[in-house]
Amino acid sequence: MASLAAPANFLAVVFDAVGTLLFADPPVTDVYHLAGWQFGSRLERDEIGRRLRAAFAACEAGEGLNRPATSEPAERERWQRIVATVFDDVAAPAQSRLFRELWNHFAQPENWRLFDDVPLTLAELARRGYRLAIASNFDRRLHAIRAAHAPLAPCERCFVSSELGFSKPDSRFFSAIEQQLGLASNELLLVGDDETNDVRGARAAGWRMLHLRRKGELSSKREIASLAELLRLL
Repeated sequence: MASLAAPANFLAVVFDAVGTLLFADPPVTDVYHLAGWQFGSRLERDEIGRRLRAAFAACEAGEGLNRPATSEPAERERWQRIVATVFDDVAAPAQSRLFRELWNHFAQPENWRLFDDVPLTLAELARRGYRLAIASNFDRRLHAIRAAHAPLAPCERCFVSSELGFSKPDSRFFSAIEQQLGLASNELLLVGDDETNDVRGARAAGWRMLHLRRKGELSSKREIASLAELLRLL
């Protein structure tokens, strides 16, 4: 069980998006597998999943917690590189069409679902007076996704790395949010599922943090298995 004593100046809860508030439905690997076959790839689903994880990890790599500056064009180019790395058996002209197909698929709100613990948790935290926001290594597509899911309405802002100019776990990502919300680092709590981007990044930035682990055993007082646990902790 996590332990979090909320001090008097604790004002806002900021949530990671993918893996914390929402998930792709159908799953990402299934979508990549089907789209790849439509454009000539003959890779098996498990191989696509392995390649996707490796390519994503390579693009996320940096020196320590520092990450290079980013932007909307840079994020699109990053995903183009990921798709090209995964589907090296698809010819260049078809690969461009494959990328557009995948990019547009994950821009559609109907291809994303909220976890069951999200609606009640956000509504109750807002009722208790906490300011809520979303902070994600995503691009502008997340704004339409958020707007289409009514239970996310209590989140007053949606911060994406392509607009902030830096991605988690870089401290500049967190400081940009502090400035835009007008809050100090110790007034903010980040809740996320990624050990590096969310946990280490928030801690290094001086934020309070909780690691959401929906699967597996909890091993730390700073870990929770469900967002609903926030209602007992805050």
